[in-house]
Amino acid sequence: MSWKAPIAPAAADLPNELTPFDVVPGDFGSAEFQELYLSGNDLSGMERADLQMAECRIENVDLSASVLPGASLKDVVVLGGTWANADLSNANLLRVEMRGVRLTGVTLSGAKISDVSFIDCRMDLAAIRFSELEHVRFDDCLLQEADLYETTLFSTVFTTCDLSKVSLAKATFQRCEMRDCNLDGAGDPEGLRGVGMPWPDIIRSAGTLATAAGVIIINDDEDDG
Repeated sequence: MSWKAPIAPAAADLPNELTPFDVVPGDFGSAEFQELYLSGNDLSGMERADLQMAECRIENVDLSASVLPGASLKDVVVLGGTWANADLSNANLLRVEMRGVRLTGVTLSGAKISDVSFIDCRMDLAAIRFSELEHVRFDDCLLQEADLYETTLFSTVFTTCDLSKVSLAKATFQRCEMRDCNLDGAGDPEGLRGVGMPWPDIIRSAGTLATAAGVIIINDDEDDG
């Protein structure tokens, strides 16, 4: 099988100046946010099915438990804050950077995620089922018990991520890399077919990869009776 290196995600394209904007919870007016700077807002529990954000910078904003199905984020930088348990099912993320964001339990099922970087994010228990990822990076992220059921990943890189107990059932990888990642207890590890890994990482994950290949691991220290 020939190997091609993944393509790096394109960076978010923001204007030099953004307009500070203070969103009042429960009174959002227009669902369209463009060329705005949001900082420190508490928008937890926000419900909008038509949210659109373009060319925005969001710092330390609380969007936990928000219900935002079909949201569109384009050229957006998110720094800090929490989006824990937010519902972003069927969302469209294009040229987005999330850095230091808490995304525990976030729902991204059916989402289209293109040219996106997740850096130092907590994404344990994230539901990324039936999604399409293209030109995506996960750097130093906690993805423990994340659900990638039937997710399509193209040109996606995981670096120094905790993927322990991740669900990979029916996931497909093309032109993807994993480096220095923990795959202990990964479910349906045969889904890793097509992933590129450095040799030391293959050795470290030998147990998981052996399980995927159907190899029975013998413990010579056990008493065979």
